[in-house]
Amino acid sequence: MSRPFASRFMACSRNAGQGVPGWGVRWGLVWAAWVLVAGCLESGSLVACAVDDSLSRIRRAEVLSYGADAEGGGPYAYPDPSNPGRMIGFEVELMQLLCGSLGPAPVLYQGQWDALLPTLAAGHIDVVVNGYELTDARVARYLASRPYYVYQLQVMAPGQGPIRSFDNLRQRRSDGQRWTVAVLGGSAAESFIRDQRLDSIDVVSFNGATDCMMAVTNGQSDATLQDLPAARFYHPQYPGLDLAGPPVGKGYYVLYLRNQDRTLRDALDLQLTRLIGSGELRALYEKYGIWTEVQQELAELGTAEPTGAVIQESKQGLDLLARHGWTLCLSASMTIFLAITSMPLAILLGLGIALGRLYGPGPLRWLLAAFVELIRGTPLMLQLFVLFFLLPRLGLHLPALLAGILGLALNYSAYESEIYRAGLQAIPAGQMEAALALGMSRRQALQRIIVPQAVRIVIPPVTNDFIALFKDTSVCSVISIVELTKRYSILANSTGGVVEFAAATAFLYLLMSVPLSWLARRCESHLAVDEGKGQAS
Repeated sequence: MSRPFASRFMACSRNAGQGVPGWGVRWGLVWAAWVLVAGCLESGSLVACAVDDSLSRIRRAEVLSYGADAEGGGPYAYPDPSNPGRMIGFEVELMQLLCGSLGPAPVLYQGQWDALLPTLAAGHIDVVVNGYELTDARVARYLASRPYYVYQLQVMAPGQGPIRSFDNLRQRRSDGQRWTVAVLGGSAAESFIRDQRLDSIDVVSFNGATDCMMAVTNGQSDATLQDLPAARFYHPQYPGLDLAGPPVGKGYYVLYLRNQDRTLRDALDLQLTRLIGSGELRALYEKYGIWTEVQQELAELGTAEPTGAVIQESKQGLDLLARHGWTLCLSASMTIFLAITSMPLAILLGLGIALGRLYGPGPLRWLLAAFVELIRGTPLMLQLFVLFFLLPRLGLHLPALLAGILGLALNYSAYESEIYRAGLQAIPAGQMEAALALGMSRRQALQRIIVPQAVRIVIPPVTNDFIALFKDTSVCSVISIVELTKRYSILANSTGGVVEFAAATAFLYLLMSVPLSWLARRCESHLAVDEGKGQAS
């Protein structure tokens, strides 16, 4: 307890009995509580004033929750093929071994890989264990355990192709173009390639390791760089790919915990030390085929602590935004491009579908109705997967950007068609009959009379859909398009600046959506004034 805090606390205690009997004590206690809070804030955090009882807490709860991502999660954590409701993997069994002596039961919390650390910071889980590499930026914000695995990186490339090792990627292709290398976004593989500063490689980020391998199999990427455990595990499922050359690079997997959970971290470290010394950890890794000779280093490694380099590497607040803010803005421009190219297509397709369902022949109406229900009944992410990953197997290869634009346009066209159908049905049937009586064809009546009025009616809801489309562009990250939300995820995960980049990302989305909201209100007001004039006349 600091001297200023202690002196104020004692002063409050002495004054507690003065004044009105009873009330003086109460006010003294209130002021003492306030000074306690102030003293905690002086020390940097309320948590710092609390006793670290994290180990006792999980023992009382009898549960230790750990975050992992089972999507493409082998051999770390993945569904048991013989019992899909059960999770297996070397990290699942590792947590069982660690918790065996501590007391609590390990419970896996499923989350997206690059969002696990923010989930930990929010207090939803106790530990992150999912092949998370030891980095300066992470150690600056979280507690890291002693390393439990020494990983290396492995190139996977088409068999009989020109890429036989990572050294082949250091030079451009024979046609002078850059190699396209797929990586897991925010992973050590991505950092490794970028740190090489090679002019011969274009890095493409995906949300899962298997997505990277599928992109190489489909010919959309030249190669992928994966952590060696994942490469070995999934290699049999992708027989067209080879493990090209020896592994490159080296790093360490660690458990991450919140800074205040030091007693829990220390207890887990003791268990890891025991498993390493007894040979149980080696037996586990041999069971999953991921033991390598470099694992001998584990016995010599201790708990990871921040070093001088950490402070230099891990900027916070405005310094962090100043360093990466322009990159975030460039990704916002991709969001804008996706929205302004896909929405006009969605409007045109939606209008055509609505006209076909109302005025087309019977079979066409049935087909268009089935299309609308199919699109509205399936998620956008699944539709993007079909366009980008499945169509290449049928011989149709779409670039990621084209697949994203087409996927958004098709998805929103189904909703736009319902809006336009309602607008067309709002036009009195007598107007069509009057146009036909004047000698117009049905097509001329639609073009000159019906559609212009319907478009006028649906402007506000279409504008609202346009605003929603700006946010739905984030789903395109599943097919390697790095738009605003994906860039936020990459930066937050690699630098630890979750709050800073979240605030900046929200601000950029507001800059894009607020003008559209203003436009929608202006359109509604303008239409209301025109309708009032028409009724008055």
